Amino acid sequence: MGLSNLIKRSNRLSILLVLLGWLALLTLPLLIVKPNRIALGDAKTFAQLIEYSAMWCVCGGLALWSGSQLFLSSQRLRLGVASVSLFILLVGVGQMANALAMGSSSIRISPAAAFWVLFSVYTLSLADGLLNLRLKPLHKLSFLILLTAFLACLLHTHTLDALAVMREYNQRQSQFWDEFIRHVNLTFGSLFIALVFGLPLGLACFVLPKIRAATLQVLSLVQTVPSLALFGLLMAPLSYLAAHYHWVAAMGVTGIGVAPALIALVFYGLLPIVANTVVGLNSVSPFVKESAKGMGLTRMQILFQIELPLALPVILTGVRIVLVQTIGLVTVAALIGAGGLGVFVFQGLGQTATDLVLLGALPTVFFAFSAAVFLDVLIEYLKKDEQK
Repeated sequence: MGLSNLIKRSNRLSILLVLLGWLALLTLPLLIVKPNRIALGDAKTFAQLIEYSAMWCVCGGLALWSGSQLFLSSQRLRLGVASVSLFILLVGVGQMANALAMGSSSIRISPAAAFWVLFSVYTLSLADGLLNLRLKPLHKLSFLILLTAFLACLLHTHTLDALAVMREYNQRQSQFWDEFIRHVNLTFGSLFIALVFGLPLGLACFVLPKIRAATLQVLSLVQTVPSLALFGLLMAPLSYLAAHYHWVAAMGVTGIGVAPALIALVFYGLLPIVANTVVGLNSVSPFVKESAKGMGLTRMQILFQIELPLALPVILTGVRIVLVQTIGLVTVAALIGAGGLGVFVFQGLGQTATDLVLLGALPTVFFAFSAAVFLDVLIEYLKKDEQK
């Protein structure tokens, strides 16, 4: 009866995550200690780290989270406990890394499999709680701000400085922020250009149904081309133009670098914007348009004053898709010299340095997550405003 009551109280996903978390902590290495970046590491398991008080804190956090998942029905309490447990995990791993490093600047300490499993189960628990709570837009934005403040606090207090990824950051701090700013500029620059071309094209497809099918088919074809292949296809014509037309070269256009990356990103961004513009405009109720027509509004007034504002949430959904997609594609664009956080990813892959890969990958993931949450909040706010 006890087991059946437990299963009724908690869903199967929670039970699976709890078992996975404990199995990982007790059997898999939590940290890997290497004398330098390229040497083989020494895996540190639960049994080898049990002497550190921080290890007991990590176990306590996992026990607290497990109890909340199995015995608490309040989603708010479960969300709060998952947040605290994630905080304990990060601080605990940082403290153990500090103790293992013992002030040495050459030792590289990296989170191992058990850390990533625990990090994943806590994150999945947070995501499940947020979905079940159905938070208001303002609450979602507040959660993102608190998460950002928490991460900033960890970095400001140097809690994680002994971890290898933070040592890579400290050695490349100036370059990191230069590449991050380039990543942001390339992302929002290509998004802006895609909107400049995509919105009018979407409006044209809506007003002129004859061109709609052909336009969407061509844009869909672009989406099927792998990003690296499209970057490569653009290099040859751009190199030719730069070599034969001085005004093109004067604009900074070359076969590699920002120019082919920007053009490819704009091409990839057109389909979601155009398609969602058409879908959003088509979703406007005919009764609303008839009422506006009865009030004496012209066709263009109905389009810009009635249909476009009502279609805005659907259009912004397409913008959200483009923004998250572009953040990831800019990482790949580093291969052709466009810069961005992908520089660290590919440098790390070339040097077999996992922590250098993480230096580029983790901020990219957080950037994409933050952008998605912000646009989700904006879309939900606009939908509620329309309902009023």
